[in-house]
Amino acid sequence: MLPLDDLTVLDFSTLLPGPLASLFLAEAGARVIKIERPGGEEMRRFPPRFGETSAPYAALNRGKASVEIDLKAPDALARLTPLIETADILIEQFRPGVMERLGFGFEALSLINPRLIYCSISGYGQSGPRAGEAGHDINYQAIGGLLGQSLKCGAPPPLPPPLVADIAGGTMPAVLNILLALRQRERNGQGFHLDIAMADAMPTFAWYGLARGQVTGRYPEGGEGLLTGASPRYGLYATADGWFLAVGALEPKFWEIFCDAIALEPPLRDDSHDPEATRSAIADIVASEPAAHWREHLEPRDCCCTVVRTLQEALADPHLTARGLFDAQAEEPGGRRLVSTPLPLAPVFRDKALRLRKVAASGADTERELSSES
Repeated sequence: MLPLDDLTVLDFSTLLPGPLASLFLAEAGARVIKIERPGGEEMRRFPPRFGETSAPYAALNRGKASVEIDLKAPDALARLTPLIETADILIEQFRPGVMERLGFGFEALSLINPRLIYCSISGYGQSGPRAGEAGHDINYQAIGGLLGQSLKCGAPPPLPPPLVADIAGGTMPAVLNILLALRQRERNGQGFHLDIAMADAMPTFAWYGLARGQVTGRYPEGGEGLLTGASPRYGLYATADGWFLAVGALEPKFWEIFCDAIALEPPLRDDSHDPEATRSAIADIVASEPAAHWREHLEPRDCCCTVVRTLQEALADPHLTARGLFDAQAEEPGGRRLVSTPLPLAPVFRDKALRLRKVAASGADTERELSSES
């Protein structure tokens, strides 16, 4: 028995934030029905191909039913009404106003199902000066001040690999607010329209800089923050073989262990005096040995130092595999399998019997799911 196994989700979303949110709900037991345009949503065509579908689509959509329908068709609402009447949650990811123009806005659907929790995920939200603007993850990070904390004037650094806005600004707040809405619905029986804006969460990640700036009058600029380059205790150092050591020895006890382990000269251990001199000395020491040396020499000392793993190495990491992060598999219609997107769900909310779940072909469930249409 899973916590959401009595709930039905209609997922009108595409690409990443919404489908990942509905995957969380599906893994916790919810019945998720993807509402896709004829031919299937865009992600089905993203490379690389994976049998009859695509790898990105399979990684996000295992265990979901698929219904194909043209939302612009005159009878679309009538055909979907039986599903809307019994659904608990709806997730959509169009630009503000699109669902209303199609006849599937919150006001219209709440007349059909007053208990419906209607979650809209967009870049800038349903209201405000930028509500109608297009954007992607990097734009939302940019407007929220998050990128600005690590940038200096001049050549830009490599792009940050995490899709922070999509996942931490779209998926996670959607799941959190849906669960809160379910709790509130238990009390008053009413549905909600949840307005999730990916850009809204970006200042959340700048919490320290916001607090510091308001008190001191100086907001951290590029490389000035404790965790964005100002401290030699927290950063990346190149090894002799061109790889990297991640150092996070912020606290005194970890810093002392680290300094002892690399034999840093005592005068440089007081990094408040000349941080750049300390950083330079550490860089020289780390650059004198290959990554394998530091992995063996530093990681067992419990001083918050870790050799950076490639994604391929992470898949085989003993700790991550022991935690079961890569146990869930998706099977495409032709039978090929891949590791599904790892989700940080507590093991108590995961059914081991569902480690392997199928990815539906586009429209595979249309006839069954709409068989009760009026």
